Amino acid sequence: MQQPLTEEKVFKDPVHNYIHVQDTVIWRLINTKEFQRLRRIRQLGTTYLTFHGAEHSRFSHSLGVYEITRRIISQFERSGYKDWFPEERLVALCAALLHDLGHGPFSHSIEEAFQMNHEDWTCRIILENTGITEILKEVEKDFPQKVASVIRKKYEHDIVVNLVSSPLDADRMDYLLRDAYYTGVNYGTIDIDRILRVLRPYHGRVVVKESGMHAIEDYLMSRYQMYWQVYFHPVTRSSEIILRQVFRRAKQLFHEGYSFRFMVEPLTDLFRGEVSVQQYLQLDEALVQATFMQWTSEQDELLSDLCSRFIHRKLYKYVAMESLDMETIDDIRRSFASAGLNPEYDLEVDFPTDLPYDVFRPEEGFHGKQILLLDRQERLREISEVSDIVRSISGIHRGRYHLYYPQDKLEKALTLLPESIKELFDLR
Repeated sequence: MQQPLTEEKVFKDPVHNYIHVQDTVIWRLINTKEFQRLRRIRQLGTTYLTFHGAEHSRFSHSLGVYEITRRIISQFERSGYKDWFPEERLVALCAALLHDLGHGPFSHSIEEAFQMNHEDWTCRIILENTGITEILKEVEKDFPQKVASVIRKKYEHDIVVNLVSSPLDADRMDYLLRDAYYTGVNYGTIDIDRILRVLRPYHGRVVVKESGMHAIEDYLMSRYQMYWQVYFHPVTRSSEIILRQVFRRAKQLFHEGYSFRFMVEPLTDLFRGEVSVQQYLQLDEALVQATFMQWTSEQDELLSDLCSRFIHRKLYKYVAMESLDMETIDDIRRSFASAGLNPEYDLEVDFPTDLPYDVFRPEEGFHGKQILLLDRQERLREISEVSDIVRSISGIHRGRYHLYYPQDKLEKALTLLPESIKELFDLR
């Protein structure tokens, strides 16, 4: 079993002030090349092209999730709660620290482009003969499997999973605070100290003391606002669309046998869909951006144009629409094609939606997607049953259609476009 550090290590952090490392295994995990790679993966993908301060990394976020989890567990242990399992402390801390280990360059954008899941890659890095695996095995032979099962939400003790993955988990609390700080908005400034004080272990899961309901309301409203003002910002969506199109075009060319002027091995394996863990770990944003810069000079005009748009922030414009049907989309695509544009790449329909909170439904019973309040009589009630504020934002999928297009190309083809298209895209 791992021993505590002889001297506590600390990281100075702009969000949590200090991050405290007290265990040898945590310190060693942080210093692996697999974890250090997260310094080269931005937390918010392409959001830095919208909010210029959003340059923070998955590394800093992962440390923040670890710190919040450590604080919650420390409070449970100080208070002597019977429903917490002290022996689960280290597996919870390791899962919190490593939960984002499998994120690739630009995070969710590359996942969508190549139908990958970062949690699957996280578990592979934990389990498949890496520096992470060796350190975890020194704790217990099956310790990597325990940590991976927390990531997969299949661990035997739900309360450990709750800490890392739930509607009120350490992951969400850190990214709201951290993303708000680095984007410069106020929506995510939740009362983290109050929230942590009202969390309780109860019958195998994490619940909230009823007197803390207002802090949780504020947290859910912050999440709601952050999604619509930051995460789903239409300019960020434009940069994500172009990024996905770059990957899609490059993959298409690769399978057609196109001879790239510049190519690096991890990307060829990615295009083949045959990426090993070691190859995946070579993928970071520095490599991808260097590749895109080289591809701005490729002979394929479409790939060159897309890479230039991404590198030099020449993003697609957009128009918002309350409703849209397939017939209208098909008409627009035909008009684009007739005007000499490529409707497969020059038009993207986007409809971002978010479910702020999943309300309680009596027929389903309580489940992991709900926040439960514990009253003085130790009765559990789901928060939307008690809070009008939560109920008002719950169970609603909100969204608007956005049509993204390269304005410069449409303006060049202006005389070839029908009046209806000019009016829709405000080109008259």
